[in-house]
Amino acid sequence: MNRSTLLIVLAFFSIYVFWGSTYLWNKMAVSELPPFLLASIRFTSAGTLIFIIAKTFGFSLRITKKQLGNSVLAGFLFLAYGNGVFVWALKYVDTSFAALLAALQPLFILVLMRTVQRKSLQPKSVIGVLLGLSGMCILVSQNEITTKEGALTGIIMILTCILSWSIASLFVAKADLPQNFFVSTGYQMLAAGIILGFASFAFNEVWASPLNWSSSAYISLTCLILFGSIAAFTSFNFLLKNMSTEKVATSSYVNPVIAMLLGWYFLEERITTQSIIAAAVMLTGVYFINSRQRDKNEIKPFPKSR
Repeated sequence: MNRSTLLIVLAFFSIYVFWGSTYLWNKMAVSELPPFLLASIRFTSAGTLIFIIAKTFGFSLRITKKQLGNSVLAGFLFLAYGNGVFVWALKYVDTSFAALLAALQPLFILVLMRTVQRKSLQPKSVIGVLLGLSGMCILVSQNEITTKEGALTGIIMILTCILSWSIASLFVAKADLPQNFFVSTGYQMLAAGIILGFASFAFNEVWASPLNWSSSAYISLTCLILFGSIAAFTSFNFLLKNMSTEKVATSSYVNPVIAMLLGWYFLEERITTQSIIAAAVMLTGVYFINSRQRDKNEIKPFPKSR
């Protein structure tokens, strides 16, 4: 195996396994740390490390006022709301359930492109949308979920997070941002970290001393920063430049499976037959959406920084 092939294999492993594992790491960490504080530490640390790496490799960190404003808005939509609130919702729903809902993002983007940008839907896209909606109905109609305290609130907030990610994807595709994608993400993560820090104060979260954190909290947070935020994103960016978009988008199919298996193994989460059926229907819909013929000007999928 030559060096190029090895890098591609490692990159796919990163976006498949690391991104799929973030649901487990977030669930483990949020059981001990306040959700907004957790997300703030994660993105502030990741953004700072990205800037250090960027300077080490000689990348310019200069940015215009407009680019800064756009970075802050993108950071809010993608990470502060899209991820911060998602982490908060994990207090009420299982990781496998949350991962399956997150797989609906391609559907949300298609609907926004149709309603906002007035782009027509191809037959495969229509099939994908119908399957995705059907799978979501099957998934959220389970008695074990709907009767769980706080579950409905968690589901609704996760769906708003997916909408926020999707709006951000359309915005970032045309917004004036730093030309270097790595540097751009650093600004977005740092902006989100600061916003989430203020949110933590505003919602009166109880800040425990790091000296009192358990080893599992430290491990989970470290994995989120190094693997979930930096390694997986870098791999995603590398793959977009070296592989077809459709192949990179296969992470949408694999991440929920990884999340379900890890949640079942480490957190003893129950995987119901109805969830398996819903997963099959939803992921088939995602396949139809991603396998359609794409317009040459269509946006590429943007990492959700899970």
